[in-house]
Amino acid sequence: MKIIFIITLFVFFTHLSAQNKFKVEQKETETWRSLYSLIDEKNNLIKVLDSSKYYLTFNTDNYGYFAIFSKKGSPGWSAIDSDENILFQVYNTSFGEPNPDYLIENKIRIIDSNNKIGFANEKGKIIIPPQFEIVTSFHNGKAIIGEICDKIPWDKHAKENDCQHYSIVCKKYGYINELGEIIESGYATFEEIQKKINWKAPEE
Repeated sequence: MKIIFIITLFVFFTHLSAQNKFKVEQKETETWRSLYSLIDEKNNLIKVLDSSKYYLTFNTDNYGYFAIFSKKGSPGWSAIDSDENILFQVYNTSFGEPNPDYLIENKIRIIDSNNKIGFANEKGKIIIPPQFEIVTSFHNGKAIIGEICDKIPWDKHAKENDCQHYSIVCKKYGYINELGEIIESGYATFEEIQKKINWKAPEE
């Protein structure tokens, strides 16, 4: 009986941890809403999402283990699996406009309720828990971190709810490895750390 119970548990947890790759298909309607469908790798429909809950996405046509949506009731960007479970919140890379992070070197930046940043991998598993005030994407296994940071507005805004654009300026910079370990942190400039580790932005 005990062996059967253990086997049952193993099968149960294996099923829970099993992840399915899928993509998002978007269909425009005559209203302002879009219909989003989750499609598996055999081109079968998994489900059609409730358009009253999901209202914006920046997903590509590629298959993946999660999709990123702006979801009613959840702040910012939510990464969901094929069962609509929220895996984590995705970091927005641009202040003042919607621009969720994406996978670079199989890592995506995530953010918690305290605005601390960490990383998840391509399978939707959190590999570096949110802990950094500011951190770049990875390049050649290293990412630049900033500490004691301020938002510097690009321009004065007429109203509080106007589109807000900022630059981030930090007093301390350093870098981490792929395990999230801080290798260096001090009063160097961003450019000095960038040159030291030969870090390049994704678009470069």
